[in-house]
Amino acid sequence: MSRTKKILCTLCSILPCSAFAKSGGVNYSWGADALATMHDFVVTMMLYVQYMCYALASVLVVIAALQIYIKMNRGDDDVSKSIMMLVGACLFAIGAFFVFPAFFGYRV
Repeated sequence: MSRTKKILCTLCSILPCSAFAKSGGVNYSWGADALATMHDFVVTMMLYVQYMCYALASVLVVIAALQIYIKMNRGDDDVSKSIMMLVGACLFAIGAFFVFPAFFGYRV
């Protein structure tokens, strides 16, 4: 090591570092407004995303139902499997859109 590095290391280890931690009666009210604004924005965006998911799920359900109808008319063997997959997807969508937000305390 060079001489300047040794001197800097010695000075840094000897000189006390003052801690600037604040504790006790610190006023955190400046952050409460920012958190409230952020919460309102997230809840608003969650509402829009939920509506878009409703629209996407309804389109996908119509397409899947048409595919099942075509399979039934052709006489394919895996019609019951497709129906069960559609029912499972609908149950998941109901759970994801209604039950999970209510479970975590969101009222949309």
